[in-house]
Amino acid sequence: MFRLWCKIFDDSGHLLKDTVVENDDISLNRTRKIFDGIRSACYTFDLGEPIWLDSNVETFKRHSKVRFYQDNFIEHIDFSYMEIQVIEED
Repeated sequence: MFRLWCKIFDDSGHLLKDTVVENDDISLNRTRKIFDGIRSACYTFDLGEPIWLDSNVETFKRHSKVRFYQDNFIEHIDFSYMEIQVIEED
């Protein structure tokens, strides 16, 4: 089972919303599961998908966790950042 925890925080670091996305499709690789999880979470949050910058990729590779700020979104966001974290892998 692959599980991705997606959280939205305000300027003071308080959790506003969160969701856990699960994926048990063994035919998908890790990258596909991550992108599918982000897509599903953004749909749940009624939010456009973030754009991955090089710094996001490097942080995620090291920690399996990354934050997306206003620079990662095309539209204006009404929160400080969205954080994703892999909490369980196959």
